[in-house]
Amino acid sequence: MDNNKVENPKVEVPSTPEMNDRDYLNDVLECEKNISNNLATAISEASHQALFQDIFDMFTESKNSARQLYNLMFQKGWYCLEKAEATKVTQKMNELSQKLTELPQ
Repeated sequence: MDNNKVENPKVEVPSTPEMNDRDYLNDVLECEKNISNNLATAISEASHQALFQDIFDMFTESKNSARQLYNLMFQKGWYCLEKAEATKVTQKMNELSQKLTELPQ
């Protein structure tokens, strides 16, 4: 394992032209991300409270599904993250803290 990566050991899948479990999960995760991004726009533009609530419920369900897919893929080692350098994290926190102080009270 790379020291700069946060990952689990990979569950091996067949290397064939046909889609495997990893490919299917990755495809569904990408779909859920796109669906929730589109629903976020629809939430902002809902003209009626009942419509807003229906779309918001779909958005929440989509985000929960995406999280479950991510967790499964991460558990199987099919999704990995890079560790952020401490200096970059501190720099970003300082930038956001500064922006927060600039917001009107």
